[in-house]
Amino acid sequence: MTPTERPDRNLAIELVRTTEAAALAAARWQGRGAKEEGDQAAVDAMRQVLATVDMDGTVIIGEGEKDEAPMLYNGESVGTGSPPKVDIAVDPVDGTRLLAEGRPGSLAVLAAAPGGAMFDPGPMVYMEKIVVGPDAVDAIDLDATIGQNLEMVAKAKRRQVRDLTVMMLDRDRHEDAKREIRDAGARLQLITDGDVAAAILAAWDERPAVDMLYGIGGTPEGVTAACAVKALGGRIIGRIWPRNDEERQAAVDAGYDLEQVLDTDDLVTSDDCFFACTGITPGQLLAGVTFDGHGAVTESLVMRGKSGTIRVIKARHRLEKLREYASINY
Repeated sequence: MTPTERPDRNLAIELVRTTEAAALAAARWQGRGAKEEGDQAAVDAMRQVLATVDMDGTVIIGEGEKDEAPMLYNGESVGTGSPPKVDIAVDPVDGTRLLAEGRPGSLAVLAAAPGGAMFDPGPMVYMEKIVVGPDAVDAIDLDATIGQNLEMVAKAKRRQVRDLTVMMLDRDRHEDAKREIRDAGARLQLITDGDVAAAILAAWDERPAVDMLYGIGGTPEGVTAACAVKALGGRIIGRIWPRNDEERQAAVDAGYDLEQVLDTDDLVTSDDCFFACTGITPGQLLAGVTFDGHGAVTESLVMRGKSGTIRVIKARHRLEKLREYASINY
């Protein structure tokens, strides 16, 4: 990649328009019990705004293969086609069930990095992962027990294990991990969905409510979160977790090393990465979309890995003006 092709401007400032649009469109479906409709509204809005961003983008982390369109699919070209070449990870609704049931914590999410910088998970849906903030980057090890990791994190933070809070997806596969965390004396916060938000909460030292994310969650979400973790100065480590023999064989055939521990720099090789997310339903990380007589208000996070700059953006949207030129159903 030549220097002129590098994303030498803060793309996240432009990309947050896409997450705002997705959140505004999806928020109309809050609590209506319609996962697919809410997700589709977010996809349509995100795709329309992405097309206006000056970049030559390729979706590396999307919502499936091309035959599943009109979702934003893996390999889809986005942007105007002008430099720089950019890898894109999208999740128009991280937490579709949260949105459909009107529960807290759903987000519209987008991450970007220079072309070729993002780890391609291929057929591997899940990975075991740990995320921590800046003060514990050297205190985690996937080959250690959960209890040992908690002791190391507590020492790094100059606290006791009982002071720590671990966030984890509430899944049957985590029963042993739940028991080990509780036996160690740490506090446990279980979530039903949304481990991108959980990773940010664990890595962001300005939000000290969560000290560590642990669990087996989505590989695509791990790659996406890595862009945010870089900006926050934290660390994510993960290892591919096949669900069955068929998936294990598919990974081996595709050349994946199932024993390799993937570090932050393996998931996203460049520091010149970007992350943007906008709250859809209110949660621990961000406020959700609110509608009033003047339009709508959104709250977003915008991050750049290269500078470590974190912006929280609260935006007022005049929907009657947006409707004059946008085909999105705001």
